[in-house]
Amino acid sequence: MYVYQDYDQQLLNERVAEFRDQTNRYLAGKLSEEEFLVLRLQNGLYVQRYAPMMRIAVPYGMLSSTQVRRLAYITREWDKGYAHVSTRQNIQLNWPELEDVPDILAELAKVQMHGIQTSGNCVRNTTTDEYAGTNPQEIEDPRPWCEIIRQWSTFNPEFAHLPRKFKIAVNAVPGQDTAVIGVHDIGVDIVRGENGETAFDIYAGGGLGRTPMVGQLIGKAIPWQHLLSYIESILRVYNKYGIRDNKFKARIKIIVKAMGADRIRELTEREFELLKDGPMTLTEEEVTRIKACFPLPSYESLSDQPAELEQALAENAAFKRWYNTNTLAHKQAGYRAVTLTLKKTGRAPGDITAEELEAVADLADAHSFGEVRNTHQQNMVLADVAQKDLFSVWLALDKLGFATPNLKLLTDIVACPGGDFCSLANAKSIPIAEAIQRYYDDMDYLHDLGEVDINISGCMNACGHHHIGHIGILGVDKKGREYYQITLGGRGDSTSRIGEKLGPSFESDDVTSVIDKIIKLYVEKRADGESFIDAYERLGMEPFKERVYGTAN
Repeated sequence: MYVYQDYDQQLLNERVAEFRDQTNRYLAGKLSEEEFLVLRLQNGLYVQRYAPMMRIAVPYGMLSSTQVRRLAYITREWDKGYAHVSTRQNIQLNWPELEDVPDILAELAKVQMHGIQTSGNCVRNTTTDEYAGTNPQEIEDPRPWCEIIRQWSTFNPEFAHLPRKFKIAVNAVPGQDTAVIGVHDIGVDIVRGENGETAFDIYAGGGLGRTPMVGQLIGKAIPWQHLLSYIESILRVYNKYGIRDNKFKARIKIIVKAMGADRIRELTEREFELLKDGPMTLTEEEVTRIKACFPLPSYESLSDQPAELEQALAENAAFKRWYNTNTLAHKQAGYRAVTLTLKKTGRAPGDITAEELEAVADLADAHSFGEVRNTHQQNMVLADVAQKDLFSVWLALDKLGFATPNLKLLTDIVACPGGDFCSLANAKSIPIAEAIQRYYDDMDYLHDLGEVDINISGCMNACGHHHIGHIGILGVDKKGREYYQITLGGRGDSTSRIGEKLGPSFESDDVTSVIDKIIKLYVEKRADGESFIDAYERLGMEPFKERVYGTAN
């Protein structure tokens, strides 16, 4: 991972001191609420229902074990002893006191962490595949390109006050969308150009929220030298034409939809002609420098399926199920990537305690070269585990409660904090997730169902990404009462697709039974080996409407 130079650290330390002064002035009444709003957002601080919420940047989801231990210390010292993994691979604290935030930022700075550009109308955390660098299907490791975008976008004055927040994601796996680039403001897809060199298909105008849309292809096979120039060209078009007087229409997806992809492409190319071959043109020297920040770990020379693993798989059915569900093939022979499912029933999806953070850091040091990754699904990954150690790692994770073999199954639910924490939410998310998890507690049944993505959002801001869940659940307000709207058919894998509304919304007590009707219809109608999303796309919405409402609407 990228290691800060003296310049980086000095800049970060000065930012911490600056915000400490701003906070003291605000608490002393020398800054108004409106004046402080912009300043706190620039440092990742929100005001939530009961306490501030602090969002900590985790570039492309990568954490060192040292950083994980510092997060554990911070949650114990200044929060309620736990942290939350967000759908953008960041970390959130739900209970910091405002006067303590400068101290928290100072502690984060000691391990090269911060909250810069995790909120506000700026370019946010650049995300990618949680298995980047280890995924045998990827064209190349996308993390260096994410780091190049991060360095370009951080403190870039031209894009510090955009019409609205701006999110970029990078995908490197052909035929798949491992970073859900289709629903980002800019999606970067790594491809091969005509000469076989690295190039990028660049999409713009994707996003969720009140008006969910899938991004449109703007730049085709852009040479790697011009990655930043082309992205900046799109941002210049957005800065020029983006709507600033209505935040609900301020995202780039609105102007892409209104003006059309061809017009946006024309305007982008016009800007690109001004920027092409200018100061932002990437050189081999610079790309090599950044790629050197992501060296291969000191892998042992190992063989796949060692005797220790074969014996454990043969003798322990529970371990075998976990191995088949929660571990992934690796580029390096003798290794696999391991996903820790942070989906304990009775706890908010993505929550992890201080003690658990420390245990994960210990496991990372012992078995994954001191590295941990956050995922878009609110889980964590040990990306480089030797196959000979998988059984002992499974035993340790089982004690922590992170070895549930439900990755990508129905109870691996993605959910925003919802009305339990967020002041914007119309309804609670966490109790709905828990009710579904408790209802579907038969692991054999879950595995028989296969992959089913359930995503829950407490409001139209869609922090739970409900639009791209195979089954999406959205909290809505009806005269002060919490109701839930169901969508079906969303996806964010090989392609991005926005789910369709099932029909009228339901009270909270009815949600689980509605899900059960949907699942039972799928089981009745599925072809042999057919997944839920494939069955839905074949059957269409009407059979599900009829089953849930008693008649097709």
